[in-house]
Amino acid sequence: MQKKLLWVVEAMGGGVFTYVVELANRLAEVYDLYLAYGLRPETPPDFRARFDRRIHLVEVESFCREIRPARDLEALRELRRLARAIRPDLIHLHSSKAGALGRLAWSGKKTPLFYTPHGYSFLMEDCSPLKRELYRTIEAVCARRRCTTISCGAGEHRESLRLTRRSAWVPNGIDVEELHHMMNRVQPSARSGRPFTVYTLGRICTQKGPERFEAIARAMPDLRFVWVGDGELRDRLTAPNIEVTGWVGREEALRRAMEGDVFLLTSRWEGLPMSLLESMYLEKTCVVSDAAGGDVIRTGENGFVCHEVEDYVRAIRQAQQRRTGPLIQQARREILETYNAQSMARAYQKIYEKCTG
Repeated sequence: MQKKLLWVVEAMGGGVFTYVVELANRLAEVYDLYLAYGLRPETPPDFRARFDRRIHLVEVESFCREIRPARDLEALRELRRLARAIRPDLIHLHSSKAGALGRLAWSGKKTPLFYTPHGYSFLMEDCSPLKRELYRTIEAVCARRRCTTISCGAGEHRESLRLTRRSAWVPNGIDVEELHHMMNRVQPSARSGRPFTVYTLGRICTQKGPERFEAIARAMPDLRFVWVGDGELRDRLTAPNIEVTGWVGREEALRRAMEGDVFLLTSRWEGLPMSLLESMYLEKTCVVSDAAGGDVIRTGENGFVCHEVEDYVRAIRQAQQRRTGPLIQQARREILETYNAQSMARAYQKIYEKCTG
């Protein structure tokens, strides 16, 4: 009989959603998987169709992004009721809000408990120092619970080790087979008929550094820049050579990426973005901030890690001059060898089994 695995996912959007889908669909072959989720504005309308039919999807109606004591308390009650009904053998919490509520709901003593931050809240630079200290305190208190923290990237793992010794690291990975099948369905426009394009994907928010994206676009007025996504800071992208697509479906986002030449990531803080891994597989020149992809991208080997606007401009010009072929090929090899969903699922299964016997 399959062991029951309960996942709690409050942040069902963006890269976290892609990660959850790709890993859950793999683990559904081994576990009877229940996924308790919260909806966000960026949650894809067709999200249910993306999951394996064997996965049980259960909405936690009280979930919310912000700290709201009344709603958080009700979400805590919902989670406890759900666990009593399911009687899971393992529980895995995804994102800071789910991590805090889940570690309050369960001690981890009877049922093995796991937590993946997907970017610690106390690293968010758009928060006041007081709020960041509050988030750090919450993480420190919750870290005393009997729980194994599984980070998605090396930087996040270093932060986890400062909080608890019960820490492991499994790099994010993409479902190469699914992405390959989607690429065969998507029809990008002919390369000869489109301008050299620099693109990014995600929510337009402080974390993603839209001001720097804007500055780079203004420094390169002869190139086309595309931001696939939307967000509260959309009005910061005003350069005439920038197109903002708004939220689009999965295949449209992939088509836009396939039509691009350079993947640009200007994030001020980040875990290990799925959009970066997908762009590496798509054989795009990856130009990233030191906060976004420095644990994966190595300048001159498989892409470029940049600090100042001038660094980004030089890297993009090299790609425009078609001098980045070896870097692109090396990046794709690393996806096939390391950063793929199959390797990721095997690593998670190994950690789960170690804790359950």
